[in-house]
Amino acid sequence: MASVLHHDLPMIEGQDIICFCNDWDGDPLSKKHIMQRFATRNRILWVNSVGIRRPEASVSDFKRVIKKLREFTKGSKKVDDSIHVFSPLAFPFHGSAAGRWVNRQALRWSLRRECRQLGFRDPITWVFIPASGDVAGSLGERMLVYHCVDEYSEFTGADKAGLLAMEQRLMEKSHCVIVSSDLLLRNKQPYNRNTFLVTHGVDVAHFRKACLPQTAIPEDIRSVKKPIVGFFGLIADWVDLELIRFLATAKPEWSFVLIGKIVTSVKAVEGLSNVHLLGPKPYASLPGYAKAFDVAILPFVMNELTLAANPLKLREYAAAGLPIVSSAIPEAERLRHVLHPARDHAHFLQLIEKIIDSGRTGPQISISQQMETESWDAKVEELSQIVAGLEPKPAAA
Repeated sequence: MASVLHHDLPMIEGQDIICFCNDWDGDPLSKKHIMQRFATRNRILWVNSVGIRRPEASVSDFKRVIKKLREFTKGSKKVDDSIHVFSPLAFPFHGSAAGRWVNRQALRWSLRRECRQLGFRDPITWVFIPASGDVAGSLGERMLVYHCVDEYSEFTGADKAGLLAMEQRLMEKSHCVIVSSDLLLRNKQPYNRNTFLVTHGVDVAHFRKACLPQTAIPEDIRSVKKPIVGFFGLIADWVDLELIRFLATAKPEWSFVLIGKIVTSVKAVEGLSNVHLLGPKPYASLPGYAKAFDVAILPFVMNELTLAANPLKLREYAAAGLPIVSSAIPEAERLRHVLHPARDHAHFLQLIEKIIDSGRTGPQISISQQMETESWDAKVEELSQIVAGLEPKPAAA
């Protein structure tokens, strides 16, 4: 791993940052936490996502296209004193040279126009989505940063070959690559010698509310029978619903609560009276739900996507003071001091049972305190040191 940290350098400030990211209106993922903190001292143009999936002839994809068209015609919108959000017209034809050319021309034209209107000069371009790689570096920026938090080519429906090729070009022309897990570090470092590992942070104060007596437990979980084994996050095809079925069948006296938007089949848990799908909840309400949990779980299928993942929810559970059982992905092993990694379904059950039998369930301040050094503020300072220590030069187009 490259090492150019200079701890006497100040946090970057007074910069214009173009951030290629997921959609602003979604859940606050790592990208939003980072950019909101940078926005306290810099100006941000947040560019809503250029998709990584191949488009389909579906109602949801059609609605998404219409939404993007409507947002594009309005130009950027100010969502904070220092953050403007822009929705470009670009579509995920990553394997097509002609499609990429059209995207590149449209994106470059519209973004240069936005930058002129906002008075952006010599910006830093910060790319979280590799699908934006073809236009990054052609916007007059003084520095290009690729911040990789997932193995994007492994997402279901992704144009794998097209994305990998685009990501490789992006890494090779970036001034540095930042990754969030050890496996990503090993996978990306061969393409850029300035590759740094910066793990995710957590809003400790927000999730620690689960430990406070004045925090209310929401009504829809208050009546659920205890003990409650809980999960919050996107319920997608990387969540092991067969594991949930195994646990719920083995322990009918326990309740299993899954909170989050559902984007995959939940047939595996249908008909189980002790499995409760509560749907998506606002970020602000998560500490209240965490307060109701006896044990928090991360039930992930083991594949190339999850092996490279660094799930935010592990640190969020810990900041909420919860005992945690997780599938044994590498980044869970890194957090063994605050959680219990499970090797298989039977081991998962055994670990939860041990916690519940011990009586040491629910939010505990002693667990939350172990996240003090993992704050987003500390992570943004670390990122700032990396960028400040690099030699600015024009990025290759």
